[in-house]
Amino acid sequence: MGNTEKLMQQIMDLKFTSKSLQRQARKCEKEEKTEKLKVKKAIEKGNIDGARIYAENSIRKRNEQMNYLRLASRLDAVVSRLDTQAKMQTISKSMGNIVKSLESSLSTGNLQKMSETMDQFERQFVNMEVQAEFMESSMSGSTSLSTPETEVNSLMQQVADDYGLEVSVGLPQPAAHAVAVKNSEKVDEDDLSRRLAELKARG
Repeated sequence: MGNTEKLMQQIMDLKFTSKSLQRQARKCEKEEKTEKLKVKKAIEKGNIDGARIYAENSIRKRNEQMNYLRLASRLDAVVSRLDTQAKMQTISKSMGNIVKSLESSLSTGNLQKMSETMDQFERQFVNMEVQAEFMESSMSGSTSLSTPETEVNSLMQQVADDYGLEVSVGLPQPAAHAVAVKNSEKVDEDDLSRRLAELKARG
């Protein structure tokens, strides 16, 4: 197998990797929806702390989904350019080596490492004076695990509004307990009234 044939095979593998990234994005989308439902159930039970955790998970999954989609898009752009260059047989040996490096990085599943390798890959194109447009230059910071509190509160409020639920995301957990206690007191009062009514009926 000649160098061009090897490169074409590697390009096919990279196309397959792009599809895998898109599959991962769809998986993250499903997980995001699952976490949103957990937010709803937690709010219904008055478990605001739990709802906050599920909201953070949901937002994290949405960010992961966007990262996978961005990476797949960048990879598609690179592969498309590679494909053209390979067919024109103008690809250099160094480009063949960096294709191997990219393949290795993508197989690890580490989003940040993938992004760094993609940056290196894109710089190689610039060095070869091959003009190409890429969706993103970097995913810097977008793989952070921290989730802004305002974003969490916003998602919780959105879920509550969607299902017609009442939620005070700004209140600490004890306030939620206080509401629960008031509700239980009301139940006790209702129960007492019913028993009194029954006694009167017997009398």
